[in-house]
Amino acid sequence: MQTAPVKDAASADVVPDPILQIASGFMAAKMLFVATEVGVFEGLTGGPATEKELANRLALPPSTLRILCDAMAALGILTQTGGRYANTPAAAKYLSGVDPATDLRPFMRMRNRFSYPRWQTLEDAVRSGHGVLGSRVFADSAEQRLHAEGVEGFTKQAARALTTSYDFSIHKRAIDLGGGIGIFLTSIADKYADIDLALFELPAVSALARSRFAGGPYEPRIRVIDGDFLHDPIPDGYDVVILANVLHVLPEQANRQLMRRIREGAEVGARLLLVDFFLNEDRTHPLFAALMSGEFLIFDGDGRSYSEAECRTWLSDTGWKPLEHRPLGGPSSLLVAEAV
Repeated sequence: MQTAPVKDAASADVVPDPILQIASGFMAAKMLFVATEVGVFEGLTGGPATEKELANRLALPPSTLRILCDAMAALGILTQTGGRYANTPAAAKYLSGVDPATDLRPFMRMRNRFSYPRWQTLEDAVRSGHGVLGSRVFADSAEQRLHAEGVEGFTKQAARALTTSYDFSIHKRAIDLGGGIGIFLTSIADKYADIDLALFELPAVSALARSRFAGGPYEPRIRVIDGDFLHDPIPDGYDVVILANVLHVLPEQANRQLMRRIREGAEVGARLLLVDFFLNEDRTHPLFAALMSGEFLIFDGDGRSYSEAECRTWLSDTGWKPLEHRPLGGPSSLLVAEAV
């Protein structure tokens, strides 16, 4: 005779709400992406509006716009009072486009058009043990620009924080390896007038940087050098090397080799500044860094977020002395090392 399973009294209080909330996360993300794409937050810069008023501003159907706005209000991105929607302070600052220095819309566009579709390959990547996109990461130059501008939009905060938390006045020459379209260097240039600055990037990305700098104040300040830091000679003679958001795209051995190659061209006392999403020892915090390991797997095949302890070991093994670890706001932090 079969007996009924004994139920733990404590289990009666366990509800699936946290699981269901996570399982619905893709809906929240896509709602946010689309609200950004159709201009909801920009449309509300003129003040609170009903769905019909906002629909007129954006030339959208009121019925479908209401779905977006209700979702944004439910998520705390908009407020809704008396049938009128308004930006929260966070939406006004980061999503309305009012201030270029804090504008996250390029990051939202990159997430929507580039990242979101590719996350469908995560299961294949996990099962196979490597990314499955291969050379198809960027479909064309327009997509590469979209990605570069999105990464720049997200890293603005860390770039500004770096110039505030680290004293570059002790340096004469700085080079950013794999620095995208130059957000870290432009932030340094804005604050320090006497430092010789250089960007070392792959030709396709360096072309975007040159286009960005052309005719502006950064063109004479920042030298753009074509090259692959994994294979080409790394320019020497710089007393500070920036490696921002690079470690997570490479496997451990490649990171060790890169640190060793940088050290070979650096004089004793030169600094290496590592900016990344460093995990804690248990690899559970910050949450953003733990989740981003999935993206690095999908796009690059071998990358993941690493812990601060792992990176300190690589530094010590390749001729660098780790000095300090500083937060830069959000999930990014700075690990400073010195050539010994």
